[in-house]
Amino acid sequence: MADRVYRCVAHVVTALFRALDLRFDIAGQEHIPATGGGVVVINHTGFLDFALAGIPFWQEHRRLVRFMAKQEVFRHRVAGPLMRAMHHIPVDRAAGASAFRNAVAALRAGELVGIFPEATISRSFCLKDFKSGANRIALMARVPVIPVTLWGSQRVWTKDRRPSISAARHIPISITIGPPLQPGRGAAADAQLVEVMNGLLDATRARYPVPDDPNPWWMPAHLGGTAPTPAQAAELDAQEQLERAWRRATRS
Repeated sequence: MADRVYRCVAHVVTALFRALDLRFDIAGQEHIPATGGGVVVINHTGFLDFALAGIPFWQEHRRLVRFMAKQEVFRHRVAGPLMRAMHHIPVDRAAGASAFRNAVAALRAGELVGIFPEATISRSFCLKDFKSGANRIALMARVPVIPVTLWGSQRVWTKDRRPSISAARHIPISITIGPPLQPGRGAAADAQLVEVMNGLLDATRARYPVPDDPNPWWMPAHLGGTAPTPAQAAELDAQEQLERAWRRATRS
């Protein structure tokens, strides 16, 4: 698969993060496979999670992750051509069979496929309910699941916060790659994946440097931060969905 565009973007993104002086702390690089397919499962707290989660795979073995992303991104006049050129996988939430087939085909061809099982950014910065799919795709392709957790990306750019270059400079970003998991079937396997991801996220937070911040908006409420609780975040998500539906209705 020709990857000139993706490799160029990887170099540009790496240079951008270097210019911002993001302080990367990466653990678990030894779990990144040098070759072969794998479903990379990632938590979702910020808009740059795609680029940040791919950094360890690019640094370690120059591997490129094909991310599954909502169809709307591929329709964007700027992002769309880039997403297609990098061979990411569009997901139509109303008809996901095509995305499932494309993901399995990529995995069988030896690619890494990235999935955000929460589907959208977590406003509470805790794990949201996972959509099913990661285990099923991995089982069908006969590849492992590679769990990855990020922490700090919400401080760079996330929902309900205006991006600021000055505020994003020098931010620590912690990333943990867990041991590959053999995929399983059904609710028990999905619950085990959530348990593993929660454990990894706890470990990632535990080694994150804690700044003297009078307004820790980026910390979960149960850890003393001022982020919305999961219940409050669910209400905000529901309101956002209603507003989107209203905008679509008024355009039609």
